[in-house]
Amino acid sequence: MALHDTHPIWTTPEMRDAIAQGDPGAVVRLARRAAELTQAQLGAATGYTAASISRMERGKQPMRDMLLLQRIADALNIPRQLLGLAGRHAPPPGPGTVPRPPAGATRVAGPDLFEEGEDPVRRRNLLAGLAATATGTVLGTASPGPAAARPALTGLEDLLLHRGGDLTGTEPTRQTVTAALDASRRDFGTCRYDTLARALPQRIALAQALGREGVVEESATAVAELYSTATRLCIKLGEDGLAAVTADRALTAALSGADALTIAEAHRMVSSSWRRQGHYARATDVAVTAAQHLAADRTAAETQRLSVQGNLYATAAYTAAKQGDRHTAHTLIREAEHAAKRLGQDQSPSGTVFFGPSQVRLHQISISHLLGDAGQAIDHARHVNTELLPTAERRARYWIDVARSFDQWNKPERCYRALLAAEHAAPQEVRRTAVRTMTAGLLRHDRTLPGVRSFAHRVGALT
Repeated sequence: MALHDTHPIWTTPEMRDAIAQGDPGAVVRLARRAAELTQAQLGAATGYTAASISRMERGKQPMRDMLLLQRIADALNIPRQLLGLAGRHAPPPGPGTVPRPPAGATRVAGPDLFEEGEDPVRRRNLLAGLAATATGTVLGTASPGPAAARPALTGLEDLLLHRGGDLTGTEPTRQTVTAALDASRRDFGTCRYDTLARALPQRIALAQALGREGVVEESATAVAELYSTATRLCIKLGEDGLAAVTADRALTAALSGADALTIAEAHRMVSSSWRRQGHYARATDVAVTAAQHLAADRTAAETQRLSVQGNLYATAAYTAAKQGDRHTAHTLIREAEHAAKRLGQDQSPSGTVFFGPSQVRLHQISISHLLGDAGQAIDHARHVNTELLPTAERRARYWIDVARSFDQWNKPERCYRALLAAEHAAPQEVRRTAVRTMTAGLLRHDRTLPGVRSFAHRVGALT
């Protein structure tokens, strides 16, 4: 049961000590026990295992996942500020801001990132504070650590080669496959790429086994989605050859019995893999054709159809921009914008596809940068409210694109601040090649960018 605001637990010496020491794990443990919930029950309510809840309560696993903290706060009715979250009734932040931090914390980025005329001394002091804050938040310590090891994809490679997987202890049922899909969405959305890389082979094998139990359509849909997730992961890690294989597997699975939306999304992954290999015209054609086919389909709800269709047009627009085709890029992003307007707001109707005005704006930032219009990219970025972006992965991608645009505009301090904001949102997202390249360029400004060498060490730009 959730706790009432007047529950005696809030005035006990143990709870007061936990609050005074800023120990969210202890706050959760005390509140959970007072609510008469087991760790397994709280885990089920928040999408985590009992073991993970236990580690969090004992301080063995950092509690930095904003979505998890919000779920725990809601499940137990814990005042959000006790877990480092903004209060439920706090005024919404303006465009281009990150959620307001708790009192006494240092904001990593905000509207002033886009404002001109800052005092140089104030700017250096601010950067030093931001660098220290990002390091403490990301690493749980003031001492910078080395870049994390690259997630291993050997398990996925073995699955692709041998078409088998270990299902030890897991029964292929609708429930277990749904849980595997949900877990994969969470892992990708929170940028836990190492966890995702380890878990995907078994999850794919589980979904495949469901088909052998006679649940053909659900199996095909699940296998296609998991292989699409694998494609996104491979692209994140720069494994373009492997991404081409997983994208093909996603489409093959979708065509074996999945619905029209899943087939269209699999085509989007194929388009992305073609783009990564430099086949821009083919990639654009794949995405546009899939969007046109989907427009004629009436088997899915309109919101779902518009979301997938809009993403296909946005992907095609980005690809055209990569090719330097300004006219086609602008034409296609207008198609995506039209779909977003028909939706009216950001939505994720199928649980897997996020689309709406914010997604269009994110692509407009990327497209403007690719076409050399850094000022236009920053203008688009000003109008994005990062609090509305649904996952840490989307927020980190936003800040990285902002950093790219400032780098293109020759504004190293603002580029660095945007990179720190990306690291704050999702540490594993900033360990990509594009960030390392930008960071290497920032090192020549190390006297005016406090903490940049430490940041470069963390993202692997010095190794």
